[in-house]
Amino acid sequence: MEALIPVLNKLQDVFGAVGVQCVQLPQIVVVGTQSSGKSSVLEGFVGRSFLPRGVGMVTRRPLLLRLVHSPKGDTRHRSLGQGTLQLEAFGIFRHKNNEVFKDFGEIRKEIDRETDKVAGTGKGISAEPIVLKIFSPNVVDLTLVDLPGLTKVPLDDQPVDIEHQIRELVLSYISNPNSIILAVVTANTDMATNESLKLAKECDPDGRRTLAVVTKLDLMDAGTDATDILCGRVIPVKLGIIGVVNRSQKDIIDKKTVSDSLKDEAKFLQRNYPALADRNGTPYLARKLSKMLMLHIRDCLPDLKARVNSMISQFQSVLASYGDDISDKSQTLLQVITKFASSYCATIEGPAKHMKTDELTSGARICFIFHETFVKTLDTIHPLGGLNKLNLLTAIRNASGLRPALFVPQVSFEILVKRQIRRLLEPALCCVELVHEEMRRAISHCGFEVQQELARFPSLHKKIVEIVTQLLRRRLPITNQMVENLLAMELAYVNTTHPNLSKDWPAATDVDSPTASEEEKTASKFSVLNYSDTIFPCALAESEGNRRTSEVTAWLSNLFPTGACSIKENQNTDEDRNEIHSSASPKRIHERKSRLLRQRSVNLLPDAPLQADGKLSEKERKDCDLLEHLIIEYFCIVRKTIQDSVPKAVMHFLVNYVKDSLLSELVANLYTSNQVDDLLSEPGHIAQRRKDAQDMLESLQNASNIINEIRESDVC
Repeated sequence: MEALIPVLNKLQDVFGAVGVQCVQLPQIVVVGTQSSGKSSVLEGFVGRSFLPRGVGMVTRRPLLLRLVHSPKGDTRHRSLGQGTLQLEAFGIFRHKNNEVFKDFGEIRKEIDRETDKVAGTGKGISAEPIVLKIFSPNVVDLTLVDLPGLTKVPLDDQPVDIEHQIRELVLSYISNPNSIILAVVTANTDMATNESLKLAKECDPDGRRTLAVVTKLDLMDAGTDATDILCGRVIPVKLGIIGVVNRSQKDIIDKKTVSDSLKDEAKFLQRNYPALADRNGTPYLARKLSKMLMLHIRDCLPDLKARVNSMISQFQSVLASYGDDISDKSQTLLQVITKFASSYCATIEGPAKHMKTDELTSGARICFIFHETFVKTLDTIHPLGGLNKLNLLTAIRNASGLRPALFVPQVSFEILVKRQIRRLLEPALCCVELVHEEMRRAISHCGFEVQQELARFPSLHKKIVEIVTQLLRRRLPITNQMVENLLAMELAYVNTTHPNLSKDWPAATDVDSPTASEEEKTASKFSVLNYSDTIFPCALAESEGNRRTSEVTAWLSNLFPTGACSIKENQNTDEDRNEIHSSASPKRIHERKSRLLRQRSVNLLPDAPLQADGKLSEKERKDCDLLEHLIIEYFCIVRKTIQDSVPKAVMHFLVNYVKDSLLSELVANLYTSNQVDDLLSEPGHIAQRRKDAQDMLESLQNASNIINEIRESDVC
């Protein structure tokens, strides 16, 4: 099992080389408030003083510390440079290209320099970690992360939200389910209010991966001890609580070595906590953490292996989408065009490789437009919408002209039914527009692989979209014209002999037939014009003038009674009478009497348009009912025809035409020698993304090889 931590270090080196923490590796995260003794604990693990010291916030960047147990002469770990085989301990930084640091004082200075370089010379923090690897025969294999100390009050040169920044940084590390939380608390403070334990409780409510470290046991008040705390009777921690003794500030000033400090720590524990001395202290803490880390790595290994394999497949797909370097641009252009045309047609027809299961797309949406949207819209159009009895009666009377209708005139039926048929044009054209819009939308939904490949060539992508859009736009007016022609064909000829149309047309009633009713026989009356012709013959005698004038006056009074359009008695002035009875030829008398009648009748008709009064007789009501019935039947016949013919026209003139001619249209517009270089030009970020994806894929493959090298015996 001891081989697991070196495997973890290899994995961290592999993923650290690409600068991305894409896999959550097991690690120990050290969390504590400022001046809680975190740095002293870490230096106790190493046995050397190498961390920056000072007042206030000193750790301002995460420090990823890897301890590698390597005795002198260990060629496996000490082949980093000349002289390393004989060194007792040394360190290397990743950002210094594995340069060997023999002096641990130089390691401290390098940490300060690198911190100021990234986080600034003030007291600000940065989330970019410093990676330090220390080789020594006196350390156990460990991987730890030292984080900035938790604080409440910002200093003068710190951001006002420094507390929030540090909290978010700490949470980003301890939220990793594969991490072990090392919560550092001081013995001379109240553990119940400690911030590090509080944060650990938030991310690890079950306490399965939290270990508490109590520092500064020697600074407790006289007469008190930490027995209850170390035994977990104050704050229970599942993984345990371990106490340590740190170097005091005086020890640091006096340059007391860490090894001497560890000896004093052992003496203090034996003297003050003899029963607990073997389960406390820095050496015991290091061994326990190493064992915990190995167990944690063992538990995380299956999920880690599955995660790496999954990411390998993911980045292989990403790298394939960016494609290889172009060797033959003409061939590549033709391949991209062909692939797009094939994917677009497959999206319309249906058998696309990558189909959505949460919504309808492209071809399915067009089918929905034809059989749901269009059909339901036609069904909402009532055959008699906008018509009433008065419209029907007026149409019948207008079609009859001078003579009252004995039966329903066919021309009134045709006029009214054509008016209703015209209402089908708008939904038919809307159907065409909806299908056109769906085919335009399908350009951006025609396959994941094609979209990824087109993203590599934005100029080509833009040109393809433009060509397909223009093709659809050219076909739109042609399709609309065909749909309009379908309606025009229905309007051009009303087929009254259609087999689905009722044959109960009314027969003309002969008023002279024996079966005619008295009302029908007496319905024919003289009109004003006919009666005028009888009362104004060309050979009218002058002696009959007065009698005829009286008859005309009486007739007009009966025809237009007083209150509607009456003729006043004083209209027959003496001048009129003289004019009528003046001696003249019979022709002259006839002209004068006709003019006089027109002058007196000019005000008999109102200025507003004449309409039927809406008072229907029994015959007129039956005629209107019959006309309604015929309009409904014929309108439904035409509606079914339009419902069937419009989708066929759209498919033939728009959908199928675009599918059949798309490839040739793209080739004709794009496959020219003077455009190939411009169309296949790649943006700079695409090349960088390809390189990053390739580096990540190599790292993942190396990580997979490292994990696969672990034998079953190493895990047990």
